[in-house]
Amino acid sequence: MTQPAQTYAQHFRAVLTLGVPLMLSNLAQFAIHITDTLMLGWYDVTALAAATLATSLYFVIFIVGAGFAQAVTPLVAAAAETGDIKTARRATRMAVWLSILYGAIVATPFFVAEPILLAIGQTPAVAAAGADYLWIIVLGLIPALIVMVLKAFLVALELTAMILWSTVVAAILNIALNYVLIFGNFGAPELGIRGAAIASVTMQAGTVVVLVIYILRRLPQYALLRNPLRPDPQVMGRVFRLGVPIGVTSLAESGLFTASAIMMGWIGEIPLAAHGIALQLASLTFMVHIALSQSATVRAGRAVGRRDMVALRRGGIAATAMSGCFVAFTIFVFLVFPGPLIGVFIDTASPVRDEILALGTQLLALAALFQLVDAAQVMALGLLRGVQDTAVPMVIAAVSYWVIAIPASYVLAFPLGLGPQGLWLGLVIGLSFAAVALTLRFWTGTQRHAVPQGTAV
Repeated sequence: MTQPAQTYAQHFRAVLTLGVPLMLSNLAQFAIHITDTLMLGWYDVTALAAATLATSLYFVIFIVGAGFAQAVTPLVAAAAETGDIKTARRATRMAVWLSILYGAIVATPFFVAEPILLAIGQTPAVAAAGADYLWIIVLGLIPALIVMVLKAFLVALELTAMILWSTVVAAILNIALNYVLIFGNFGAPELGIRGAAIASVTMQAGTVVVLVIYILRRLPQYALLRNPLRPDPQVMGRVFRLGVPIGVTSLAESGLFTASAIMMGWIGEIPLAAHGIALQLASLTFMVHIALSQSATVRAGRAVGRRDMVALRRGGIAATAMSGCFVAFTIFVFLVFPGPLIGVFIDTASPVRDEILALGTQLLALAALFQLVDAAQVMALGLLRGVQDTAVPMVIAAVSYWVIAIPASYVLAFPLGLGPQGLWLGLVIGLSFAAVALTLRFWTGTQRHAVPQGTAV
């Protein structure tokens, strides 16, 4: 007997049930990174600028490899909908394989980071501090990628509580380690930026252990550690073909923000520090939209598994509407309370506090503007991934961010003399193009082919 179609209210509840723990988990995960920025800002402005740049470079490498993890979500969601435990296990195992291979290959440049940072125009002080951070943080790259795979597996099965609690504990412990290692408290050596890196690596490794133990006990039927060394070329190929476009898409977007950090570094340390703070705040609120996008991927993947076009459409509308409501709230907060938000990142005794506050306030106003289009494009990407459409979105992202946004940012910031504000306006232009193109692709194109012809709309 055909099940009755879920109402919009049911879809809203389903997206919230899955999305709220993911929101909190993403916020807790982001807290690990924002804690580094916050505490390093209290420690030293040069350390803050170096960490901003180094984290951007690290994230570019990380996010490409995370594409294999993100491929797990739609594959496992569709398999779980039909009770195909074997395919879910194989896809997860091959994603771990690909993550380890990728991490081993890309790690080398991090051990010689200082010449690279100098070559892209950073000051010797920023380059030296950034290199200290990078050669340590890269040790946690493979554990971090494995964490992403395991979380994607749990998200696909709509088991998000453990993701939330493990991430919250990791964030709390990261704060404690930062307090000890950055500043040299409780008799520990004062390691500065290196202490922040050590804390982050420790947390990633610990999270892997916790998640593996949980999955083995909570989901023994999936037997994720069964035959861990057995190659599976067929499934690896599926994960690779789906994951590489996701990774490249993420590279196009994260590379956009890395390039903006590099160009901001050309303007000066104070603009780079203000840029880093405003970007951290925008990224913090963006974690909510990522969670809703992840929920949309799962809901779309399960709808595809059931061949249910009505659920695909209604779930997409529900997730998009919730994202839009949060955008409105974020814009209000960024425009009304910029001073208190930015001021928390800067030592009250810093001689450059007022300069960073003034510029950061202007950049945060622009961040409010691009929250709207950034949220729209990440939601469209989540829906497209749910229907396993990743190749064309990769092209759209590459064009939006690198053919449109980067040149626009450069021209507005330098030839037209708009400086940091012009650089951020360029980001808005590129994100706007991506939002429109990706949204149109899902709602007018891909969803028509996501399920067999004849399914009721």
